[in-house]
This record gives sequence, C-alpha cells and structure tokens, in this order.
Amino acid sequence: MIKTKSLTALLAVLMLISGMFTSAQPSKQNLNIVFIGNSITYGANLDSPKTDAPPVIASEYLRKQPNIGTVVFSNQGHSGFTTVDFLPSTGKAFNGVEQAARSFFDKQAQLIFSIKLGTNDSAIQGPNGAPVAPDQYRENLKAIADSLLKEFPGCIIIFQHPLWYSPNTYNGAKYLQEGLSRLQSYIPKIDELVASYAATHPKQVFTGDKKAFDYFKKHYLTDLTPESGHQGTFYLHPNKQGAHQLGTLWGEAIYKIVSKKL
Repeated sequence: MIKTKSLTALLAVLMLISGMFTSAQPSKQNLNIVFIGNSITYGANLDSPKTDAPPVIASEYLRKQPNIGTVVFSNQGHSGFTTVDFLPSTGKAFNGVEQAARSFFDKQAQLIFSIKLGTNDSAIQGPNGAPVAPDQYRENLKAIADSLLKEFPGCIIIFQHPLWYSPNTYNGAKYLQEGLSRLQSYIPKIDELVASYAATHPKQVFTGDKKAFDYFKKHYLTDLTPESGHQGTFYLHPNKQGAHQLGTLWGEAIYKIVSKKL
C-alpha cells in the first residue's frame, strides 16, 4: 500500500513538472505573407526566382527564428508595376493580392502584407502612371492599405523602403537622376503614412526595412546586376547575392515587428 501511494505521488509530481515545462514553452506564431512589389520583389534577372527571390529568402529567414512556426508566402511581384497598377480601383494587380490572401490554408496564422513599391513610380516616363508625384504616391499607398485593412481585419501591413538605383538607369523606362531624386522623396511619405495609422489602426501598419537604400548604394558593384542601357551600364536589379541580402533585411524587419505581438 505504501509503495502504491509513493508511486502515485511520484507520478503526480512528474505530471506537475511536465505541465509546468509545457506551459513555460513559448507559443509559436504561424505566418501567411503576401509580398507586393515590382520586378525586384519578383526576382527579375535571377536564374531561379523560385529559390532566390527576396520573398523566398525572407520566408526562410523567418522560419529559423524563435517563436515562429510555419511561414507560407505568395510572391505578388510584377515587373514594371507601380502603385497605380496595385490600386483597387484599377482592378489589375490588386485582385491577385486578394486571391493570394484568401487562398492560405491556415486561417489562424497572422496575415501580413509586405509592400515594396516606388521604383517604377519614380521613373520619368515608361511605367503606368509615372512619374508619380510624392503626395500622390502616398495617397496610392493609402488606398491600397485602406482596402486591405477593411477586407482583412487583423492583418499587418509593412511598408519596406525602396532600393537605390544608379542615376544613369535608362532601359525601356527612363529613370536617371530625376527619378532617383523622386524615389528618395517617397521615403518620408512612407513614414508619414505609417504614422497616420497609429490612431486609426494601432499596431497594424508599420515601416519595415530602412537599410536597403543605403546598402545597395554602397554595394551596387557586388549586389546589383550590371545591365546595358541607353546611358551605359546601369544598376537596378539585385543579383543572387543582393536578392539574398534584401530578403534577409525584409525578414529581419518582419520578425522585429511580429515579435512585438508575441
């Protein structure tokens, strides 16, 4: 009888310890991410966008982080697209974004929209709607974000800062120094827009990566692909090394934001 009581007590203690250990384990957050962008997001000029595009690398980075469970993503990057192309009113790229968000299997995962647009908006001529003035760029981003917040309550929207490109960039579209200067003027507009959501949608809209512009300006010879244009060799699209770096920067920014909610 004593042995039976002792065994029962021992089992009770072990179950208690096991329960305490289990409850002490941090819960893992599953993520569904829709990456919205242009050719840089898509992975243009890469041998294998399906394995090396920035959204792929960002997702791989996130899967390795503490407290993150499954990470499923959709790459909604389209070459040559501007904020105008993604406006809900145009019925163009936004439809694909909606379909991607609805198609995720895990409906309990945190839904995130990572948006990196502006390169094509900044062009002097060529892309749809270009050149897009800074204030109009902000309004376009707001129209996209407002629609996503309304349609997908509880989602997180992250605006990634755009990348530097060489001031002689001129392929099918004309960018040059005028375009680069306009691109830089978009950055404070992004930050202003994010700040404006603090009261209406607290902890839902964030500025993501802020390092990419300066990084690629400094490392364009090693991380951007040399391309032939109307004004000589220009640098616009990340090569494999650059795409991995950009994906990591996006992953770090997303993880920092998600961690605050865990």
